[in-house]
Amino acid sequence: MTRPTWTRSATALLALSCWAGAPASAQDLAARLQSCVACHGMGGNSTLPNIPSLAAQPRVFIENQLVMIREGLREIPAMKGQLDGVSDAELSAMARHFAALPLKPAPAAKNDALFAQGQKVSEASRCGSCHLPSYVGREQMPRLAGQREDYLLHSMRQFQNNQATGRDTIMAASLYGIADADLRAMAHFLAHTTAP
Repeated sequence: MTRPTWTRSATALLALSCWAGAPASAQDLAARLQSCVACHGMGGNSTLPNIPSLAAQPRVFIENQLVMIREGLREIPAMKGQLDGVSDAELSAMARHFAALPLKPAPAAKNDALFAQGQKVSEASRCGSCHLPSYVGREQMPRLAGQREDYLLHSMRQFQNNQATGRDTIMAASLYGIADADLRAMAHFLAHTTAP
C-alpha cells in the first residue's frame, strides 16, 4: 500500500474509532495496523506460511478472535502482548478495517482431482451449513474461500488434535475421523474456491 493510501486508511480508521467511542488517534490505529501487516500482509493478504489472511473475513469473527487473543484465551506466541491495552472499540475498528478489504488469494496451481475430492468431502461434512454454501463465512464463522491452503490444513489439523485452544470446539467434532488425505483435499478445495 502506498503512503497516501495508508494515510487515507488511517483517517478512515480514526473516523471508525470515533464512531465506536474510542479515544485512539489515527496514529495509534495506523501503528496497530502496521503491526498486523508485518505478518498478515499488506491489505490483510498473507504471504507467510501458516499465517491467515484477514481480508474479507466476517467482522464479528475478527472481533471475537482479537478479544480472545487479547484476553489470553487464544494463545498465539507471535501475538503475545500485541493487543495488551487495546480497547474493545479499537479492536472493532481494526475488525471493520480488515473485513472491508478485498481478499486476494495467493496464486497457486490448482489440482483438479484434489479440488474435486476436497469439494466432495466438504459437502459430505456439511461445511457450508455454518460457513455458508459459498464458504464466505458469517458472523463468528470464518471465511474459508480463498484462505491460504497451508493455513487451512494447519488449522484443521489443530482442531483434530485438540490443539485449537480458544476456538470453536464444534470444529473438533466436525473433523473427527476425517483422514489426513481428505483434510489436504479440503484445504486445496477451499483455498481455490472463489467467492465474492
